[in-house]
Amino acid sequence: MIRKKLSPRQKMINLMYVVLMAMLALNVSSDVLEGFSLVDEGLNRTKVNSTTQNETIYKQLEEAMKQNPEKTRQWYEKAQQVRKMSDSLYTFAENLKLEIVRDADGSDADFNDIKGRDNLEAATHVMLAPGVGKGGQLKKAIETYRDGITAMINDEGQKKIIRSNLTTSVPKKAKLQGKNWQEYMFENTPVAAAVTLLTKLQTDVRHAEGEMLHQLVANIDVKDVRVNEIQALVIPSAQTVVRGGKFTAQIIMAAVDTTQRPEIYVGNTLLKSENGRYETICGSTGDFTLKGYLVMKNGNGETIRREFSQPYTVVEPSATVSATMMNVLYAGYQNPISVSVPGIPTNKISLSMTNGTLTHKEGGNYIAVPSQIGENAVTFTVTAQNEGRQQEMGKFTFNVRKLPDPTGYLEYTDAKGNTTRFKGGRISKQAIVAAGGIGAAIDDGLLNISFRVLGFQTRFVDNMGNVVPEVSNSASFTPNQLARIRSLTRGKLFNISEIRVVGPDGIERTLKTPVEVLIN
Repeated sequence: MIRKKLSPRQKMINLMYVVLMAMLALNVSSDVLEGFSLVDEGLNRTKVNSTTQNETIYKQLEEAMKQNPEKTRQWYEKAQQVRKMSDSLYTFAENLKLEIVRDADGSDADFNDIKGRDNLEAATHVMLAPGVGKGGQLKKAIETYRDGITAMINDEGQKKIIRSNLTTSVPKKAKLQGKNWQEYMFENTPVAAAVTLLTKLQTDVRHAEGEMLHQLVANIDVKDVRVNEIQALVIPSAQTVVRGGKFTAQIIMAAVDTTQRPEIYVGNTLLKSENGRYETICGSTGDFTLKGYLVMKNGNGETIRREFSQPYTVVEPSATVSATMMNVLYAGYQNPISVSVPGIPTNKISLSMTNGTLTHKEGGNYIAVPSQIGENAVTFTVTAQNEGRQQEMGKFTFNVRKLPDPTGYLEYTDAKGNTTRFKGGRISKQAIVAAGGIGAAIDDGLLNISFRVLGFQTRFVDNMGNVVPEVSNSASFTPNQLARIRSLTRGKLFNISEIRVVGPDGIERTLKTPVEVLIN
């Protein structure tokens, strides 16, 4: 092979490069390199301790997973994710350390006895070589790990520490020199320093991993620290039960763990219920007590037992049916009725009746129209949807009467603009004429029922003392009746009688009591 002869100038440049590299090597004293080795040893001890502690927690999680997979599974799976992430970055750093040492000492390099500790080219070559340097890959791996771990940690203080330990930011001075993170960390860095930096990264990874594991352990309460006083509780749906209904109670431990149910014994019989719900049909009335005990194991595997006792009362079915306006019902009339059952909403109550028709309005309100008159002529039956089934809550009987006779009246507007019903006594001719006719109604303060007037008769006394009757076949005064009323003088008397009416019950009747009128 023909070797090209170097010029004197080129030889001088090469010599100066060799001298410069030697000078750079001399700048890193053996004491400094020894210091790096000591720091690396300390970091390795910390790393081993952290790894051991983390493995202990992993074993606790595995044991908890075996004992209670439903409770532990979510946190166990997150722990495995953390382990995978941490081991990946840790192994990457370990491989980089090995590559750097082998680049300096050869393929038979030994971590415990690095020959080229002062080598300035090995780290630069492994981490920064164009196209194959792994510094950028390491930076990306650190950032991915840092972001993934801090996203799962709740404690802001710990997040800050982990971000600081795993930072990939570049100091201002290095930025001014145009260096990126990998150049700042590994360019012309001695092997001893590069290995120490990667060992520190591994230690920071194990620290972050440990913080995450401690949080997961706290979430699942793997140590199962309980309060020092545990009581059995019975939570009944109601302490008063209608005969024929169900008594329902929830039996639980205080500070209940929904993933680990205790064994429940009512009396000495094991309750076969997944959610601790107890039900029994109450066939008789009286006071009763639900007694039993619960058995379960605590976190140490010890069996604990707690007694429970819950009184309850069974009563007869009860309901209330009342006529809204009166104590009796009137035949042919729309009687307002209301119904209620204590402890049951109105939309779960239904009502039926005999001897008439019943119309449901809203809530517990009904309109009852009896068809026949008599004692105990109507029976109401109340049913309610109780515990998912229809149950009769009671029967109630009512007397049915004919509507009482109404009272005839003249209706006019007084000087103050008030509508007035005149039922007898002194009144002006103008008010009588303004009334225009006769009305009839039951308006005794309890009932307010209007009747339709079919006809009436007026009786006047003439100057000879003769009684002159005038008949109207409607509710209005006839022209003759109005003429005679206008001819009356002050103090004259006439009456309105034979008032024929028909009520809402369809019954036609003639009122016995006339309306006596004295001209004012």
